[in-house]
Amino acid sequence: MNHQYHPVALVHGWKSHPGIWRDLITRLTNHGIPAWAFAYTDDHPETVATDLQRYIAGKRKESGYTGDIDIITHSMGTHITRYLLEVIDGGGKEEGVRQLIGIGPPNNGSSMAELFCDAVHGEEMINRLTGVFVPKGYIPDDDALVQEVRPKSPTMRTLKRAGLRDDISYHFILGENLTRSAAFFPVFGGRTPVYGEDGEWKTTWSGDGVIPHTDSVIAGAGYEVVPSDPIRLTERPWRYCHTTLPKNPEVMDAILRHITQFGRE
Repeated sequence: MNHQYHPVALVHGWKSHPGIWRDLITRLTNHGIPAWAFAYTDDHPETVATDLQRYIAGKRKESGYTGDIDIITHSMGTHITRYLLEVIDGGGKEEGVRQLIGIGPPNNGSSMAELFCDAVHGEEMINRLTGVFVPKGYIPDDDALVQEVRPKSPTMRTLKRAGLRDDISYHFILGENLTRSAAFFPVFGGRTPVYGEDGEWKTTWSGDGVIPHTDSVIAGAGYEVVPSDPIRLTERPWRYCHTTLPKNPEVMDAILRHITQFGRE
């Protein structure tokens, strides 16, 4: 198969599905960029990462493509993809990946996941987020993905020890409530909960309602904050909150810019 650009694997976030990428897939297709949309359900991150590895191998075999790919992830999808690239494949580096572009990634663990499990605030937060970000009847103790994305989980400790790969370019896109609009993510009045290293809870405007910047920023990776212009939050500010970022036109513009800036193969 003759590819003009590297194929792109798409990995959705927690309690989501490949349909979140519909608009992006249309734009990728219009640019002649093959899109491989991976689907998964709740399981241990290592299991899902292994399934992702098999999925990519299957798409390579199906298409006949043997070169490097790009991977675009949202939220928990970044956590899963990094586990594949840095832990499962970190020694042999057999997965040919040119760049990982993550949207709202919990690179240092998820404050929200920790909040779900908090003995004092957890039940209240789950109730507030039910129907908005959390499914009805949600029980965090039964969710291995959430347990393993908590900041001090075994999986997060393993990722920290492994570190970023030097043969992959990492770039992350972070949402921020630049205008401090309550409509940005109304559940928290436009702010984002933050779990501090001291175990204290705070809130910040520097986040997308679910993932604060402190959960995302790690050394060795590039970043950009959206919106680039605060005026874009004047109308429909919720388009920049966590759950809608993969469908946000500015985010899709940024993804296409990073994918195409290296030119054709």
